[in-house]
Amino acid sequence: MEKRQLGKSDLHLPVLSFGASSLGAEFRSVDVNEALQSVHTAINLGMNFIDTSPFYGRGMSEVLLGIALKKHARDTYMLGTKLGRYSLEHFDFSAKRVEESVHVSMHRLGTDYLDVLLLHDVEFVSLPQIWEETIPAILDLKKRGLVKAIGFSCYPMKTFNTVLDHVENDIDCVLSYNQYTLQNTRFYDELIPRLQPKGIGAINAGPFSARLLTNAELPVWLKEPEEVKAAARAAAKLCAVHGVDIAQVALQYSCANPAITTTIAGSANPNNIAQWAKWLDAPIDESLLAQVLEIFAPVKNLGHKEGLPENN
Repeated sequence: MEKRQLGKSDLHLPVLSFGASSLGAEFRSVDVNEALQSVHTAINLGMNFIDTSPFYGRGMSEVLLGIALKKHARDTYMLGTKLGRYSLEHFDFSAKRVEESVHVSMHRLGTDYLDVLLLHDVEFVSLPQIWEETIPAILDLKKRGLVKAIGFSCYPMKTFNTVLDHVENDIDCVLSYNQYTLQNTRFYDELIPRLQPKGIGAINAGPFSARLLTNAELPVWLKEPEEVKAAARAAAKLCAVHGVDIAQVALQYSCANPAITTTIAGSANPNNIAQWAKWLDAPIDESLLAQVLEIFAPVKNLGHKEGLPENN
């Protein structure tokens, strides 16, 4: 699988990476054997950067991932986890928790170093703590060789810019989710022009935008506006008429942009992962893509608020 350099770091990530959130049964019940096999399938197909967090399954994702990774040599995959978010309501970005969290995660994952460490969903806390306390603490981890690349994740563009004002010379990458898709390209439009001159890597998660860009029934917790959901249904029907799954177009589109280092997608079903690899090998239907983008044009970049009101 094609690889791209993560900013100025020494890491070269596959254009499609494996998201292990589903191993934590975040979205549905999972079969343990299928979940473990999904990790093996991803690595064997070249999706050998794996993203997780102690938040996913409240530790379950990291534990199952650690079990699966015992069958793979450490130099055959790259591993990223996060810190700071531990439940829907529990956030702790203190320096003390940084140290504790990373050592607990590494124990669960069966590793003595991390390739990527991200602060998870910083928009839910008062932001000065991030650059005054948390970033210095993870820079110390990097200096000690426990982590190779550091950064943060969030949803609001305002939060990205506010934090970057203070840390853009210190970090290696950022992660944005659901905002480089067929419907929403704010990550590329608004943020990457700032990241590229600084050599900060761009990680994109959620090419399917929480099932919005699939044929699956839309979950009740999906936060996008109704007009966005309606456009997605129309686009899915158009793709079906052409004999194509909208998820294929979505995945191909998100992975094609060379300015995006990697796109992270997750599933606890190994068959899904094998299908994604086949889709990436196929040429994108440019005519169909143009028609899909036209459907989304009236609702392009519409999203939702996330985190504290002042961070949006």
